[in-house]
Amino acid sequence: MAEKLEDLNLPNASVQKIIKDALPESVNIGKDARSALSRAASVFVLYVTSQASKEAQKSHRKTLMGQDVLNALEELEFEEFLEPLQELHKSFQDSKKQGKNPKKKNASTDDVEMVEEIEDSAEENLEEEAAD
Repeated sequence: MAEKLEDLNLPNASVQKIIKDALPESVNIGKDARSALSRAASVFVLYVTSQASKEAQKSHRKTLMGQDVLNALEELEFEEFLEPLQELHKSFQDSKKQGKNPKKKNASTDDVEMVEEIEDSAEENLEEEAAD
C-alpha cells in the first residue's frame, strides 16, 4: 500500500508527454493546469482500478486481469474507451498465445493508432462537454 499520498500519483514525465502529444504545438499549458491534469489522471486510474478490483473479487480472485478493467470501464459508463481497448487487449492476448513476449515488443503501428483513437475520443468528449 502507498505510504504517502504522492505515491498514488502517476509519474509527472509520463503525464507531461501525454499532454504534449494531445495538444497542438502552438498550445502552451501552465504548471497549475499540468498539475491538475496529472491529479485528475491519477484519480481516474485509481477509480477504474477500484472498480476493477471489485470485479475481480466477484470472481473470487485477488489478481486483476485485463477483462476486469474492461468490465469496470463498462460499469462506470466509459463505453467510448471499450472498443479500442478491447481490440488492444485481444491483440495482447493473441501475441501471448503465439509465444511472443508482448512486454518486449516495440509498439506496432496498430497499437499506436489505437492509443491515438482513444486520445481523440477523449478529446472529442471534452470538447462536447465544454460546449454544453
